[in-house]
Amino acid sequence: MKRKIFISINLPSRTKKRLIKATEGWQDLPVKWSKEENLHITLLFLGFVDDDSTYEVCEKVLKIARTEDIFDVEFDSIGLGPDAENPRMVWVTGRASAELKSLVEKLEKELGIFTSSKKEFRPHITLGKIRKNKWDELVEKPSIQKDFPLLVTVESADVMASNFEGDGMEYTVIESCELN
Repeated sequence: MKRKIFISINLPSRTKKRLIKATEGWQDLPVKWSKEENLHITLLFLGFVDDDSTYEVCEKVLKIARTEDIFDVEFDSIGLGPDAENPRMVWVTGRASAELKSLVEKLEKELGIFTSSKKEFRPHITLGKIRKNKWDELVEKPSIQKDFPLLVTVESADVMASNFEGDGMEYTVIESCELN
């Protein structure tokens, strides 16, 4: 069986609740809001992976995680992205993180998908996806911009599977790989 696999940093429950609360004033906009339990920071998207290969991915992520120290990632604002003029999502963006960049590059190398060093790694958390057709129909485009200082302690890198369930996407932790 093949599943859509990605590597992420899951967020503490309290942080997820805070993020959902921050979107309360925008709930009437044409945005498909993320479910609280699905909020995370994506590190790598691997696509469809069979069960045997998923096991290998878990082993490799565990190997790298054991070599990395726990660190913090800073976020600073909520806005439209990746381009405010033609947005596809509402997200929380963070400051460039050398620790995240290093972690992602080590994971890519271990998984055999590294192509070149990135200039920087700016994390984001997707709060919702713009419903393009309905958004384009709005006479006046809303401005979504809010300072939102947030500190996330990265304690693990999780191998996740995404599945379509009834009313949307559901994410399942396959393996939680604790950092040092």
